[in-house]
Amino acid sequence: MAHYAFQVEVRPRYLPEQSAPEEGLYGFAYTITITNVGDVAAQLISRHWLITNALGQVEEVKGLGVVGQQPLLRPGEAFEYTSGCRLRTPTGTMEGSYFCVAEDGERFEVDIPAFVLDDGSRRVLH
Repeated sequence: MAHYAFQVEVRPRYLPEQSAPEEGLYGFAYTITITNVGDVAAQLISRHWLITNALGQVEEVKGLGVVGQQPLLRPGEAFEYTSGCRLRTPTGTMEGSYFCVAEDGERFEVDIPAFVLDDGSRRVLH
């Protein structure tokens, strides 16, 4: 039986040059590596993100592809891209999923585990 699986690795980072803390804007980039760890070639069709700031406000982002592409990954192949987002708080989280279609027509979702966005200022909350 065919095995459909993508592995997702995320490396987030804070972008001080795209932030204006005095205006309540914090810019972040994240680099994602998607690897086809299944045994059937599959294409990433769309993405679905939930971006939550420190106040608990959630922004939902849906769209086709990633960075304007819908990569087709054969078993063992990887695709890496960098994207970004802005928060109104210095910390937050992102999580989501990719919708994929395998070469044989099978559709599957790939969970993107939650990761933390943090400006690194390590504020002490009292």
